[in-house]
Amino acid sequence: MKVILLDELRGKGGEGDVVEVAQGFAENYLFPNKIAQPATPGNIKQLEQRRRNIEKREAERIANANSLREQLNDKTVTVDVKVGENNQLFGSVTTTQIADAVKAQLGVEVDRKRIAHAAAIKTAGKHDVEINLYRDINAKLSVLAGVTEEPEAETEEAPAEAEAAEETAEATEEAAE
Repeated sequence: MKVILLDELRGKGGEGDVVEVAQGFAENYLFPNKIAQPATPGNIKQLEQRRRNIEKREAERIANANSLREQLNDKTVTVDVKVGENNQLFGSVTTTQIADAVKAQLGVEVDRKRIAHAAAIKTAGKHDVEINLYRDINAKLSVLAGVTEEPEAETEEAPAEAEAAEETAEATEEAAE
């Protein structure tokens, strides 16, 4: 079934494209969610009249994606996670964590669904990820996974606990005598 896309549909096309899709997909998903409309002669005629507006919006989206690519390309963000033995992470770094780190450190909002990495990040260190900004406009970003906090905070608490344990031990010895 031929339909006219009213919005971008990943893997099929962008706004204003006439594409062929399965009839059930069109009737059960695209039409109810207003992502597409049937490609009737009347709708195609309306599409031709709207073509200039669609091209303006497309040019604007491409310009925004290119500016985002300039802001993100070859940058590094740090994701704080707990690291165990042999630089293994407890769990893995998720796309949500990467998106949050990009927003906090670079001030750029990125949809987590557009972040792609070849394999799950399960080791500490530097990993490259790719962000699909719009159609075939991508940005390469480095993610530094690991704990960046100084371990001194933990060592300062340990002596205080040790002193409390020693005082308790001395008190029990004195009580025993």
